[in-house]
Amino acid sequence: MAVKVSDIMKKRMAFSFEVFPPKTDAGMDKLVGKGGVLDKLNTLHPDYISCTYGAGGGNVGKNLEVLDAVKAGGVAVPITHFTCIGNTKEGIKTQLQTYLDHGINHILALRGDLPFGWSGTGGDLHYATELVKFIRDEFGDKFTIAVAGSPEGHITCRSLEADISFLKQKQDEGADYIMTQLCWDMDQFRYWRDAIAAAGITIPVDVGIMPVLDSKATINMALSRNGCVIPRKLAEIISKNWIFDSPFAPTEAEESANAKKASFKEAGIEYTIGLIDEYRVAGIDGIHLYALNQFDDVARIVKESGIKDILD
Repeated sequence: MAVKVSDIMKKRMAFSFEVFPPKTDAGMDKLVGKGGVLDKLNTLHPDYISCTYGAGGGNVGKNLEVLDAVKAGGVAVPITHFTCIGNTKEGIKTQLQTYLDHGINHILALRGDLPFGWSGTGGDLHYATELVKFIRDEFGDKFTIAVAGSPEGHITCRSLEADISFLKQKQDEGADYIMTQLCWDMDQFRYWRDAIAAAGITIPVDVGIMPVLDSKATINMALSRNGCVIPRKLAEIISKNWIFDSPFAPTEAEESANAKKASFKEAGIEYTIGLIDEYRVAGIDGIHLYALNQFDDVARIVKESGIKDILD
């Protein structure tokens, strides 16, 4: 019988990675080629590896190629992200059947981020709740379905309470577990965890964690993507290693900027490990580490945090 990630999380804390489909052939070779990043990630024995999926189905071909490589590795369960933006019901059925034909039966069901200027999905389905119901109606239990959860509330939702009510609806429509969006605010996460439990949400919670490695990427993910709180400790790391243009200082020398980038990464890795400690103590069901299509830094985080026993 095939392994279900949701069953793993009912027994112990799961551990996994997220990768993305590169846009170039060179990037694909670096990720899925022999001795590439996927092969290296497999040495850490993750329970699953998920692959993102562009809005409107962008890069879906490379998404499937990456997932085929995950499956061929024979270590981790392959999980695809899947959005309903710009798609018809027939198109969704065809694409989902293709995944099943490739032996990929785990899916993260998403509405997807709307491209700039869009006011709706431009497709037959408008929300992730509808997508979850559609998958269950059309495919029964052939898929294990994950859904997104936002501890701080989705940036486009009218309130945290509304967001939680929609999450409960996703569970009622047949979702198997939750993969959380980025959240560095542990007080907010603990509040959300208690609030979803009070709302009757009982499915496992797998926490998405982005390693803090680059200040620009950290600020971008927090503010332009998710509207996330940046806690004081993380703000201090950014501030102490500030390398962006400033009206109060001359342009920084390259050597100085590079030193600050290295200092930021070191402090960021330490911060990420501490965050993982806090999440584990909070009693979550899984840790889903955004690998960023890299190995060395995330491998260090995995080993030094102790979330997986690795034999060197």
